Amino acid sequence: MSALVVFVAIFCSFVTAVPLRGPPAPEGSDLPSPYWYQQPLDQFDPNVKATWQQRYFVNASYWTQTGPVFLMLGGEGPANPTWLVADTEIMLNAQKYGAMVILLEHRYYGESHPTDDTSLSNIKYLSSKQALADAARFHDAIVAVYKMSSVNKWVVFGGSYSGALSAWMRILYPDIVAGAVATSGPVLAELNFYQYLEVVQSSLAVTTQGAQCNENILAAITELDKMLEDDHGWPLADEQFFVDPPLQSMDDARQLVGNLIDIFADVVQYNKDNTAFEGRANAFTTDDLCNFMCDASKGTPLQRLAALNALFLKNGGQNTTDASYKDLVEGMRMFNWSDPSVTSGERQWYYQTCTEFGYFQTTDSDQQPFGDLVNLDSFTNVCYDVFNITQSAVLQSVYNTNTYYGGKDIPTNVTNIVFPNGSIDPWHVLGITQNITAQLPAIFINGTAHCANMYPPSPSDLPGLKSARIEISALIGTWLATA
Repeated sequence: MSALVVFVAIFCSFVTAVPLRGPPAPEGSDLPSPYWYQQPLDQFDPNVKATWQQRYFVNASYWTQTGPVFLMLGGEGPANPTWLVADTEIMLNAQKYGAMVILLEHRYYGESHPTDDTSLSNIKYLSSKQALADAARFHDAIVAVYKMSSVNKWVVFGGSYSGALSAWMRILYPDIVAGAVATSGPVLAELNFYQYLEVVQSSLAVTTQGAQCNENILAAITELDKMLEDDHGWPLADEQFFVDPPLQSMDDARQLVGNLIDIFADVVQYNKDNTAFEGRANAFTTDDLCNFMCDASKGTPLQRLAALNALFLKNGGQNTTDASYKDLVEGMRMFNWSDPSVTSGERQWYYQTCTEFGYFQTTDSDQQPFGDLVNLDSFTNVCYDVFNITQSAVLQSVYNTNTYYGGKDIPTNVTNIVFPNGSIDPWHVLGITQNITAQLPAIFINGTAHCANMYPPSPSDLPGLKSARIEISALIGTWLATA
C-alpha cells in the first residue's frame, strides 16, 4: 500500500472571518508546540528576496516512516492545534490509517506574518495562489526533514474556503497531491451571492414551524425597514435594538439589518453541527430560531426580532449593537498586527473577497425574507472605502479567479477529489453537489450544514452524515491503496 500525505485545509465561514470552529481538547491532552518554516514573501517573483516564518504544528503519534501524513491547511483565522488531538474526522482517519498530522497556518492569519503589517503595500502578497504555493514548498521541506520518498504521496482535506483550496491544490499540483476531500468548498467565485439567503429561507421553511417562520421574519424586517426609511425612525430602532453609537446614516441602517440577518445566517450555516461545546449563541438550531420568531407571547414579529437580538447580544457577552458604518471602515483601515480587525482576520478576509472571490451575501433576491436594504453596494462600498477597490475591479477579480481555477468546470481528466456538502448549508450553491465523474464524486448530505463531516461524531448525527463519513474514509483508503 502506498502512503499518502493528506492536507486538511481548515476554515469554515464568511464574509466576516469566523474560522472553522475548533473542537475541545480532550481532558489531559497536551497541545502540540508550534514550529516555524521560512517561506519567500512572493512565491512567483524571485526578485523579491524577503522571507517570513510560517507557523505549523505536528502530531506524529500514529505515524511510521512508511505511513501517510495528513496536512491540515489553515484558512482565514489562527491555526488551532486542538484539531490535532480531538476526535475530528481527520484524527479518526489518522488513527485508522497510521497517519502523521500537520497543521499549516495560512499566510497573513494567526501568527504567520509575512510582512511588518497589513498596509496596502504589504497585503498585496495575500492570495489563494500564494497560499497554495506556500503549501507546495512546505511539502518539499517536510519530505526532506522526515526523509520521505516517492512512496509518501500527498492528499488534501479542506472545509469551506480551504475546501476550495484543497480541490485547487489537487488540480494545480497533481504531482504532489494524490487526492482531495473538498468539504463545503465554494469553488465558484460569485460577486453577488444572493442565493445564500435563498437557501437560508428554504432551510427555515423545513423547520417545525414551516412557512410561518419566514412569514414572521418578513413581517419583522418589513416593519423595521419602514422605521429605517428616514432619520425620524432611527431613535426608535436604536432603542429597540440597543444600537450604540446611534444610527447616523442609511449605511448604518444597512449595517443594523445586516447584523440581524447574520443571526439567522449563522444558525442556519452551522445548524446542529457539533459545536455546542463552545457555548456560543449558535448552539441555537433553526427550530429554536423559528420557535422564537413564532412565539406570539413575545409580542409582534418586530418585538420578537428585537428580543432575539437581545438574547444573542447577551449570549455573546455584549450589551449593545454596533451598527456604525464609520466604525466598521475605520476599524478595517487599521493595519497593524495588534489591531482587532487584523488579529481576528477580518481585514485580511475582506481583502480576499474584494480581490478574489466576492461571496457577498446580499438581499438582491425576492426569494428571501430579509428585505432589500443589504444590497451589493453595501459590500463593495467597503472594498472601496477600505482598500480603494471599485466594484468593477471586484467583478474583474471574480472573473479572473474563475478563469484561473475553473469554477465548477472541473476538468474531467482530474481524479480523486470528493465534494461533501450539506443541503442546509447555503454555501453548497457555489460547490459541487452532483457527481462529475466516478473519480470526482459529490456527497450531498441531506439535513446537514456547513462542514458537518469534519467535526467530531455525535450520537445525534443524522444517518446521512454517518454514511458520508464512512464513504469519505473509504475513498481515502482507496487513494492510499492505488496512489
